[in-house]
Amino acid sequence: MSTKTIKPTESELEILTILWERTHASVREVHEELLKTKEAGYTTTLKLMQIMFEKGLVKRDDSYKTHIYQASVSKEKTQKHLLGKMIDTLFGGSPTELVIQALGNHKASPAELEEIQRILNNLKNQ
Repeated sequence: MSTKTIKPTESELEILTILWERTHASVREVHEELLKTKEAGYTTTLKLMQIMFEKGLVKRDDSYKTHIYQASVSKEKTQKHLLGKMIDTLFGGSPTELVIQALGNHKASPAELEEIQRILNNLKNQ
């Protein structure tokens, strides 16, 4: 699947996040996890996962009595695609604007700042 076709909705991203954490899960397991943070009907979760299967966002193993799903798109590729899209649309193509906005509005821990500094140093030395 090319990164151009990775277009999950917010609800689909919530499901993908659960599948990335668990590796694989049934609709019931995904639904129970979703209920921890939001109101969701089981049939809505089932329908979303069926749509995600049709879109190619998840794989389905139906060799068991209960279908078992797993993400068919990687977390890294999805993040890269969505971040690129966000930089282009919200920040006029400027990664600098994104970083300034992110660091200006969110308190980074000393460890996170150290990691950011390490990345910046590596980029300067390339």
